[in-house]
Parts: sequence; C-alpha cells; structure tokens
Amino acid sequence: MSIVAQKITYIHPDNQVLFKGIDLTINKGQKVALVGNNGSGKSTFLRILAGTLQAQEGKIIHPTPPYYVPQHFGQYDNLTVAQALRIDGKLEALRAITEGDASLSNFNTLADDWTIEERSLAALHAWGLEHILLSQPMRTLSGGEKTKVFLSGIEIHQPSILLLDEPTNHLDRRSREKLYDFITSCRITLLVVSHDRTLLNLLASIAELSVGGITLYGGNYDFYKEQKEQEQASMQEKLEAKEKELRRVRKTAREVAERKQKHESRGEKQSVRKGIPRIMMGGLKENAEKSASKLKEVHEDKMENLANELKQMLSSLPDLQGMKLDFSASGLHEGKILVTAKEINFGYAEAGDLWPSPMSFQIKSGERWLIQGDNGSGKTTLLKLITGQLPPRSGSLIRADFSSIYIDQEYSIVRNDRTVYEQAQAFNERHFQEHEIKTLLNRFLFPHDTWEKSCGKLSGGEKMRLAFCCLMISNNTPDMFILDEPTNGLDPIGIAEVRNFIKNLSVERGKTILISSHILSEISLLADDIGIIDHGVLLEESSMDELEKKNRKYIQLQVSDIPKASLILERQFHVTDYAVQDEHNLRLYDTALDMAAINKALVVQDVAVISSQICNDTLEDYFKQITGGEGIA
Repeated sequence: MSIVAQKITYIHPDNQVLFKGIDLTINKGQKVALVGNNGSGKSTFLRILAGTLQAQEGKIIHPTPPYYVPQHFGQYDNLTVAQALRIDGKLEALRAITEGDASLSNFNTLADDWTIEERSLAALHAWGLEHILLSQPMRTLSGGEKTKVFLSGIEIHQPSILLLDEPTNHLDRRSREKLYDFITSCRITLLVVSHDRTLLNLLASIAELSVGGITLYGGNYDFYKEQKEQEQASMQEKLEAKEKELRRVRKTAREVAERKQKHESRGEKQSVRKGIPRIMMGGLKENAEKSASKLKEVHEDKMENLANELKQMLSSLPDLQGMKLDFSASGLHEGKILVTAKEINFGYAEAGDLWPSPMSFQIKSGERWLIQGDNGSGKTTLLKLITGQLPPRSGSLIRADFSSIYIDQEYSIVRNDRTVYEQAQAFNERHFQEHEIKTLLNRFLFPHDTWEKSCGKLSGGEKMRLAFCCLMISNNTPDMFILDEPTNGLDPIGIAEVRNFIKNLSVERGKTILISSHILSEISLLADDIGIIDHGVLLEESSMDELEKKNRKYIQLQVSDIPKASLILERQFHVTDYAVQDEHNLRLYDTALDMAAINKALVVQDVAVISSQICNDTLEDYFKQITGGEGIA
C-alpha cells in the first residue's frame, strides 16, 4: 500500500513554522529513509503520517492506517503492554467470551481473532520478551524492552505500511541484527527515521527534509552522502564565486564614487578658470549628478541582489559550527579511586538477583569506561548504583567524595514545560546576567530566535546541546559524567559534537566518563579506555589502541599442515608477525605479502592451501569472542 502526503504544513502553538507545503509519495513496497538535521521536524512529520499529530494544512492519503513505532515512550508509561500494543480490547472480549459472555459487542470487538493472545505472546517471545506479561505496566520496562514491545506489534498487526522512528536507539546488538534482517526481507511500504548508518544503508531511497521541503535521492545512505558531498562542494564553489563577484562590484562602486568626486572637484576648478556662466555650470552639474546617481543605483542594486543570493546560499549549507565548551577542570587527582564495588548485586522487591554473578570493579578518576550490554541486562541500574541513587542488595559499594551528573537517554534534566531560556536560567547558580546566559546559549548553537522556543519542541540532538549548556552554566561542573546512549537520535554533526565534547572533558578537563551504548562503531571514537563487563565479571580493561591491534586487518590462511607452513613462511619469506589459530588456520598480519608466491611455495612443498583471504574483525566480533558469543551483559 502506498502513502501520500500533500501540502503538509505544521506550525507550533507559538506560531513558529516547522515546515510548510511538504509533499511526499511512497509507493507500495518502497523502503525510504527520512533524513535531515536535528530539529528539521523528522519525528513530527512521522507522527503526522501516523495520525498521532494533526497538521494545520494538507492531507494524508493511505488505504490502511500505518503501524507506528515511536522514538519516545513516556506517554505509554501508564499503560499496560497490551494497551500499548492496542490489543487490550480484543483480549478483554476474548476473556469475556470464554467466561460465558456471548454478547454481540464482544464478538464484534474480537473480529474472529481467536488466537490473539497466543500470537501476541509468540511475537513477544520472538523479540526475547518471553518474561514480559501482557498485563505488565510499560513503566517497569527498560528503553530497549519498550522498543521491542512495539516491534513485536508488527508481527501481531501485520501492517501494510510501517513507520519507524529511531528504532535502533535502545536495541542491543542481537535485536538490531534481527531488525536489520526484517527490514531486508520484508515487502511492506516502509518509512524510517534513523541515524543508524547500517540501517540507513538497507533502504533503497533517501528523502531529505529541510526548510526547502523534501528532496528524494535514489540509492542508499552512502550513495546519498556522496551526492550531498558533491552538491556541497559545488555549492561552496558557487559561494566563493558569488563572494568574489560581490567584492568586485563593491570595488567598482567605490571607484565610480571616487572618480565622480574627483571629476566634480576638477570641473569646479576649470569653470572658475574658464569663466563658465554659473547657470550653465549648474545645468552641467545637475546632468552629471543624475548620471552618477543612476550609476550608483545600478551598483547598489547589484550589491543588494548579490548579498541576498549569498544569504540564501549560506542558509542552505549545513551549520558545521561546534559547541564551545568551557568546563572547569576536575579538582581530583588522576588515578584517585572513586568507586569500589565488591560482590555487589541488585534486585527489586521479591525478584531474584539481577546479575547471575556478583559484580566487582573499581573506577578511577580520569578513566573513560564503556558499559555495554543486552536490553534488560541492568546497565541503567548499574549506573544508578555507581551514582548512589540506588543501594546494592548485597555486597559493598564504597564511593569517594565526588560529584556526578547522569544524563539519561531522554535528557530528562531538560524540562519540556520550560522555554530554552527558562531552562538555561534554572541552572544559573552563578547569577549570570541575562546577556551572559544568552551568550552561552549562542555558544551551544541556540540563537536569539530559539530562546522562547518550548523545550518540548526540541529534537533529541537539541536537547543534548541544551543539557550540556545547562551544565556549563551551573556553578559546579561534576567530576564524573555518566552518559546513557549519548548518540541516540543525533545526526552525523551532532555525533561529532558529542565526540569532541567527551574528548574535551576527558583529555583537557580530567573528567571521568562512563558511557552506556549499544553502537559499537561509535565506541572507538567516544572512549579511549574500555572496561568490558560480562554478567558481573570484569573481563578486560584495554585501551582502544590495544583493541584496534587485536582487530586489525589480516590474511586468513587455511592449510593442511600448520607446522610445515609456519616453517616455510619464516625461512623462505621471513614472516614473523603471524598467529596460529588452530590445527589448520593461520593469521598473517602483514597484508602486503605476496600471497601468490606464498601459495605457490606451499603447494610445491606439499602443503595444500585450502583458502586464503583478507579479513578484518570488528569490535563486535571481538566482544562476541571474549564473552563466548553471547553478547555483553
């Protein structure tokens, strides 16, 4: 089934226009990614398509209602799983019928869907939620579990049109891979908002949302990115040419004005010497002034037109300015022990222990830690234990005297009922003047036209910037920053900003950083030191440099006789940088080796070469390896 958006306009209650006259058609079976800078209105547009938000103008045409997986779940916290999945009515009708209430209304509600309960439980089980009850409140679930609840609804409802808003934000590795497989194999009409590059590359078309409307690009995200880079390079060339032209016109205008002034001065002197009558001189002067005025107007028009063209061109270029940080340095000496956990575990009420094995670790000042784990593994609980928000059920946890800030996935320190300026002012413990607050907001890319904007209208990336701005405004910047999925929902520029932010905090300010994230491709850029915790056991502490060495490119050589092959490699080809994997496999870490010559030498000396190929293990491969293939929890 296709979905069509015609002339969609959305205006915030404060009369701020988010987008105007948006058109988009997605044909039956088409898979499209909706991209754009943070704050461009992607999530808002998706909600309008889903019918959960009303546009001021335009209409949506679709033969059947789309199924919508939201990015944020706060509005569902007071609902049960069944209510969130919109199957509670059918379940109640089924229960009433089985208990003897054969009313027509119950049969109409059930609509012959006699297997609704079994199908729903099976769908939850498929996403690893077999422990979740349909009657369970959504507020008891983690962010990843909430996402998987809505994803299970796809199997339950079997929609022909599917809308996904940042579906991988809270998912662990296995769940993301399951979603990737589904998107690759499904044949339904699909529109996805995401910053997950792997996911974006699975989609055949890109729709870019900007102030100018929606522009369609054929091909996946990598192809789109290449096209955008070419467009921006071309735009930059045009911009430079236009700036050069404007400088030339301004120079010509100055020269004309200078010549006019000299001409008038010379003419007046000559008229005095030649005795030209005053009345005639006045006429000549008037004609000259008219001519000069006309020429001046021509140049001024040119300059104004060129300046307007430049303004329009500049507005179409992405804002690459980064956040300007000025956090105070940590007062703690590097290496000071901040947290010591010995055999700790946690559990709620009558529930059992959260982790199969008690957890022991130490966190020192200036370290950068990754906490990585599957959905529901207790990452958020662990962070709350570290910050002292929760006490352990068992074991001991000793915290030194240090300050910390926990920035969760929803940036909840930013209150939706405040304006941007009010939010910043709420953290003004240093009693900054109004103009100083606004200067700091500008540093974090909040210009004057955003100061009265409601925080509830901000995108995830904008909330991230505002949260960091508030921390800078506050009097006591913390010794430890705990960031829960800090790159969720951010565009590439936003991710780069967060990356630079973390580097600045750690390297230049000596802050301790704890990061919880599922996006391992970003971890290598976000953290320098990695602590891998699996089921309560600290498996490894490594620098990223060390991990990269363990996961560099290599030649995988499979042969019939390892000892003989090793001898040939060492004596004949002087190969020393290699590792024996098992009785048939070698890893050669010099990828510049002449493999044709090596293969020939091996075969000549009766060593069969089964296979030879260049490989490159990823962080995910390594994490699977050291955790026994079960993922990190």
